[in-house]
Amino acid sequence: LCGDMMSIYLKIENDHIKDIKFQTFGCGAAIAVSSMLTEMAMGKSIEEAKRISNKDVADALEGLPKNKLHCSNLGADALQLAIQNYEDKLAGVTRPEPIRKEKHEHSHGEKCYCPYCDIEIQENVTFCDACQSNLEDEH
Repeated sequence: LCGDMMSIYLKIENDHIKDIKFQTFGCGAAIAVSSMLTEMAMGKSIEEAKRISNKDVADALEGLPKNKLHCSNLGADALQLAIQNYEDKLAGVTRPEPIRKEKHEHSHGEKCYCPYCDIEIQENVTFCDACQSNLEDEH
């Protein structure tokens, strides 16, 4: 999911989220989003958790830096995928692993940052020298 990667793990009992954990590889904003998401979802029913949106998570964090707003899109999306995985297992459904690419956009004049290490980079570069990441699909 995007330059940052987030996995959500659910323990569900009686149709409620009894425990929720996350594993996030990314910047501090992605980790903050993961942490806030777990706080918001803990104890909720599956139906209540399905209604948690990316905007809800961003609002609960009371704002992120402009160049980190894309991180707020990870949280609820990862939760929804975890819930879908749980429901699919209950139904005996097997789905291919979803692939999601984060759209790279910024307003004219804004600086461009590596989505993996947050170092300022030149627009349209295909490789970040700082973290050695391939950016070809990001631009």
